[in-house]
Amino acid sequence: MKTETREKLMTVSVATLATALYKRGLRRQVIQGVHPVGQGTGRNMVGPAFTLRYMPAREDRNQLSEFRKADHPQRVAIETCPEGHVLVMDSRKQAEAASAGDILITRLMLRGAAGVVTDGGFRDAATIGKLDFPAYHTRPSSPTNLTNNEAIALNEPIGCGDAPVFPGDIIVGDTDCVIVIPAHLADEVADEAVEMSAYEDFVVEQVHAGEPIIGLYPRVNEEKYGPRFAEWREKNGR
Repeated sequence: MKTETREKLMTVSVATLATALYKRGLRRQVIQGVHPVGQGTGRNMVGPAFTLRYMPAREDRNQLSEFRKADHPQRVAIETCPEGHVLVMDSRKQAEAASAGDILITRLMLRGAAGVVTDGGFRDAATIGKLDFPAYHTRPSSPTNLTNNEAIALNEPIGCGDAPVFPGDIIVGDTDCVIVIPAHLADEVADEAVEMSAYEDFVVEQVHAGEPIIGLYPRVNEEKYGPRFAEWREKNGR
């Protein structure tokens, strides 16, 4: 991902990105049901996807002794997720067992990952929520992942919260939720989202000043609001 694309995506909302993708016919890119652990970091999570897929656990394959193995996929994911990437976990939308806990997430943070997302839950969620690290889940979950899920595959296409995620897709999370941008669209979507955000900020000021929505949002009355917006952009360096 280009540095300038990442910087642009750090400044825009998931809602704005969802609209930009909708214009391109993509309607299911928001990962459903996830939200920041705790209060979040207050900044956007942005990075290419590195994926981990879980499958239903089978009892004879998922004893605690599995964690002793050096090739256990969950542990390998933590130790191989590239710097600047977001670890995205397909946990089958189930939080009956945790996708990971605070020790693994802390290690992921210290290795330089950009964040972590699961459509399941995290154990030790209160501790994870205090880290200076973007983390998203559905709810806290104390049982170990072996209880219900088996980590089975790394860096292959997955579904997370009903959204398709391909390795290298660009993941963006804000204080609300998380969206998946197909890698080949990232640059143009980032450019458009920055433009959309500028106009939305202008609209908010206009609404606070008493302007009606009709003709303003969307900007149908170009004669009235086109010059106003141009003046606002120049004044605010946008």
